[in-house]
Amino acid sequence: MNKLPVTIAVTGLNNSDNPGPGIPVIRSLRESRYLDVRIVGLSYENLEPGIYLDDMVDMVYSIPYPSLGHETLLARLTYIHEQEGLDVIIPNFDAELFSFIKISDRLVSMGIRTLLPTQEQFDARLKGKLAEFGEQFHINVPKSVTVFRADELGQALQLFSYPVVVKGKFYEAYIAHTPEQAQSYFYKLAAKWGTPIILQQFIRGQEFNITALGDGKGRLMGAVPMRKTYITSNGKGWAGVSIEDENLLEMAREVVSQMRWGGGMELELMKEDSTGDVYLIEINPRFPAWVYLAAACGQNHPDMLVRLALGEDVEPSDEYEVGKMFVRYSWDMICDMSRFQEIATTGEMAIRPLELVQ
Repeated sequence: MNKLPVTIAVTGLNNSDNPGPGIPVIRSLRESRYLDVRIVGLSYENLEPGIYLDDMVDMVYSIPYPSLGHETLLARLTYIHEQEGLDVIIPNFDAELFSFIKISDRLVSMGIRTLLPTQEQFDARLKGKLAEFGEQFHINVPKSVTVFRADELGQALQLFSYPVVVKGKFYEAYIAHTPEQAQSYFYKLAAKWGTPIILQQFIRGQEFNITALGDGKGRLMGAVPMRKTYITSNGKGWAGVSIEDENLLEMAREVVSQMRWGGGMELELMKEDSTGDVYLIEINPRFPAWVYLAAACGQNHPDMLVRLALGEDVEPSDEYEVGKMFVRYSWDMICDMSRFQEIATTGEMAIRPLELVQ
């Protein structure tokens, strides 16, 4: 079978102790049975490890931080498109999605495809709106309160018993056992991600995650649940195993169909020890950093996303291999300092330049 040549830009190359989804997404795309991929890495920082993984990326460009606005991002992507002829972009960070959603129509006019949720869908799953989401779709969610200012924190904490989970606007969560701890975490998260900060009822139990893909029309294209078997001090899953649980899959179907979600998503869930009830604790609006497990189990979600974005007819997949396990590890890469200097000074670095490939 002849593979379709396609140039795909991917963000999220920070494959460190708090890994982004970019490298697992690229790894999945490299193993596509349908696509002959050229990968353009888009980086925010010059020491993102994915920049230096020659077997993953063909070309790397730096892009501006989301805080600089969507017009600045569009200008940079226009330049990159002129050099590379991009077909698809897969953004992989929560914080950047607002900008990519904002410019998605203009990207299409340039010939660049994406598969993203709408702004309304993106806003509906915000951490601060999770209670409304649960009520609307009849899904158990922990009690949550959104706190915008430090002087509101004390009163908000009185609504909870300890421990209480203190969550950042985009990332990070801490378990506070005292008001003093909660206040410390509030300032830490607000300084890093801004406000609001979310307080959430602590659910004692087993954590599960689902990586899923929606076609934007209400169809669940694929979903693979996994149970975390090792969690770091930062709360990141460092090992996990694919499981069979129809209740979890039904929740994924319900969320994707009701929201008509377009693109990748991750559902974070807790099964309470004392009752066995499953609570939805978070919806992440992009692929998780463990999405390669889905590809290894037989559902290649990044590959399906690209083909959907290109307008191809893609059949949903409901089969996957149970009992596949992932374990993360650290690996020291060695490269010449000149490569860092190149990306730092020019904002781009060629591993396999397009003119040499053609």
